[in-house]
Amino acid sequence: MFEATKVGRTVSKEDFKGQQEELRTLLLEAQRELRETNIPVVVLVSGVEGAGKGEVVNRLNEWLDTRGVQTFAFWDETDEERARPRYWRFWRTLPPRGDITILFGGWYAAPIEHRFQGHCTDAELDAELNRIVEFERMLIQDGALIVKFWFHMSEENQKACLNALSRDDRSRWKMMPQKAKFSEHYRVFEQVAERVVQHTDQGISPWHLVEAEDPRYRDLTVGKTLLHAIRTRLNSPGVPDQGTTTAGADMPSGAQAQITVLDKLDLSKSLPTPKYKTRMTELQKEINELAWHAYNAKRSTVLMFEGVDAGGKGGAIRRITSAIDARLYRTIPVAAPTDEEKAHHYLWRFWRQVPRAGYITIYDRSWYGRVLVERVEGYASDTEWRRAYSEINRFEEQLVGSGIVLLKFWIHIDQDEQLKRFQDREETAYKRYKITADDWRNREKWPAYKEAVNEMVARTSTQHAPWTLVEGNDKPYARVKVMRTICESLERALAAGRPSISGYVPCGDKRPAAPTPVPAPAPSGTPVAKDPKGKG
Repeated sequence: MFEATKVGRTVSKEDFKGQQEELRTLLLEAQRELRETNIPVVVLVSGVEGAGKGEVVNRLNEWLDTRGVQTFAFWDETDEERARPRYWRFWRTLPPRGDITILFGGWYAAPIEHRFQGHCTDAELDAELNRIVEFERMLIQDGALIVKFWFHMSEENQKACLNALSRDDRSRWKMMPQKAKFSEHYRVFEQVAERVVQHTDQGISPWHLVEAEDPRYRDLTVGKTLLHAIRTRLNSPGVPDQGTTTAGADMPSGAQAQITVLDKLDLSKSLPTPKYKTRMTELQKEINELAWHAYNAKRSTVLMFEGVDAGGKGGAIRRITSAIDARLYRTIPVAAPTDEEKAHHYLWRFWRQVPRAGYITIYDRSWYGRVLVERVEGYASDTEWRRAYSEINRFEEQLVGSGIVLLKFWIHIDQDEQLKRFQDREETAYKRYKITADDWRNREKWPAYKEAVNEMVARTSTQHAPWTLVEGNDKPYARVKVMRTICESLERALAAGRPSISGYVPCGDKRPAAPTPVPAPAPSGTPVAKDPKGKG
């Protein structure tokens, strides 16, 4: 598929000079229009070594207004990045709406390198590429424009370029040993690259293959392609709609047809005060020891609390935090998004707070606001909240797949108990701040919230991240159930070691003792011997 990038296209100095001035003017105009929209632009720059990716990025920064452009290179992972899920580093670099971010390699660099070096199989590579396709689709459905460039050249031209760089004092730092391996095994690298490009060349996120031998042709091609992509997006503000087609469908009526998973909870469960105090003391001691054990084992924990207003989330959280060393945890109260958070994908603000290895993050409300309050109150469109279920499942899969212990709690009470607690808050001075007009308004939408919770549990209670539904009418019972669930889950996780989710094998996480490179493709007409183990 790369033959079209080896035909020898060139642009003269005179043509380049004339076209560059007009192109730069048009790019700046498009960028100014972009700043007034809700469109974030991600430019991915990848390709063979020696193709001039750095020169292209420098040229784009020269042509564009750099105040609206951020550039990120993903070289060696930092300690901070290694202590979190792999995609944390990418979420941090995503641009706010109206800005442009340029990524060297982006989320493609590691899978390509790992497969080239034999650290994963074709099947594992394909699984990772499927995750990339879904990740890009999620960003695009949220309004992002992703423009992907692959720079290619012939093996002969690559050797010439790398030799020239090795003699250039300004570029010698690029000639690292690992880069030499890519050029020494050109055909092997090209085979891996072709598999990656073909697999992820989607209609909503296509690759642009650019012949890189002539710098003038290369730079103009990139500039014109980027301009066309931005212009097209500005002229067609709508984003691909892949929401479900069942929106607004009539559902069966009748009392029994409206029963939800919350109606099945036995809210009469209670715990006597003496037994509660004894059990809570035991559990708090246990959770403190487990928190330190998890810290030493570098196992992170994410505790997420949802529930009806006045359900008891705050009280449950206080029993946890009062038992754990404050240096080990952070509590994140989730309210309405700020302007900065609104300028990004709704999951962006939660990715930012993912704990590093060994620490605990407690979310008081969470990413489920998209399918609860935003759904019921109309803050998210029908298409947005419907596609959020799969987005959330993939997000949680990545957390658990990286070794994080994820626990999700829904604390429920009935309407009578909620009314009693609302009235108590209004009558108690130090509790009065907890009750707002929104609480009373939300109470009026009780049936709509029950329906939303029922669908949320049905579609996001997965094997790797199940929901724990907590009967909350009796606060002591609810608090003990939460603490007991956390302790039991941490004990199991620490005893089992690093988890392995079926179907989730991060490409490159399983490293063989002796890496075996991908076999080079056989010459045309030569039978290819099959690996008896089905690998490679």
